[in-house]
Amino acid sequence: MSKAEDGRLDAVQAALAAEHAAVYGYGVVGGRIGEERRTEARAAYDAHRARRDALARDVRDLGGEPVAAAAGYALPFSVPDSAAAVRLAAQLEDRVAGVYSDLVRAAEGDLRATAAGGLREAAVRAARWRRGSVAFPGLAERAGTPAGRRPAPDASDTATGPAASSATASPTA
Repeated sequence: MSKAEDGRLDAVQAALAAEHAAVYGYGVVGGRIGEERRTEARAAYDAHRARRDALARDVRDLGGEPVAAAAGYALPFSVPDSAAAVRLAAQLEDRVAGVYSDLVRAAEGDLRATAAGGLREAAVRAARWRRGSVAFPGLAERAGTPAGRRPAPDASDTATGPAASSATASPTA
C-alpha cells in the first residue's frame, strides 16, 4: 500500500471511530433531550449510524479491518438535563466535522465527495443544535495540532469531541 493509500485508510478509520463515538453520544443525548428536540436527535442518531456503516464498508474496500467501537466513551461533561444534551450534540457534530475535514483532505474522487457530504451534514446539524454557525466548520478542532492532524480518538477523547474527540460521543464530540 502506498503512503497516500495508508493516509487515506487512516483518515477513513478516524472518521469511522468518530462515528462510533457519535452514535454512542447520541444515545446519551436521546436519553436526556427534551421532547421538543427528540425527533432531531433521533434523525442525527440514524444519520451517524448510516455514515458509520458506510465508512466500515469503505475501510474494507481499502483493504483494512474496520476499527471497532469502544464499549463506552467518557463524556466531556455531565449531561443531567436537556440543555446539557443539546450542548453535547453540538460538540459531537463539531468533532465529527473536524474528522471529516481531514478525510476531505486525504481522499479523492467519490470518497472525497462522501467526506465533504459528511462534513456538510455535521456542520448543519451543529449549527441547528447551537442555533448559530461557525465560519469554518471542522477547522476549530484542528487548532494547536501539528499539520492539522488530530490524534486517534480514545475513550476520553471521544467523549469530548465529536462524540468526543473524533466526533463523537463520548461522544467524540
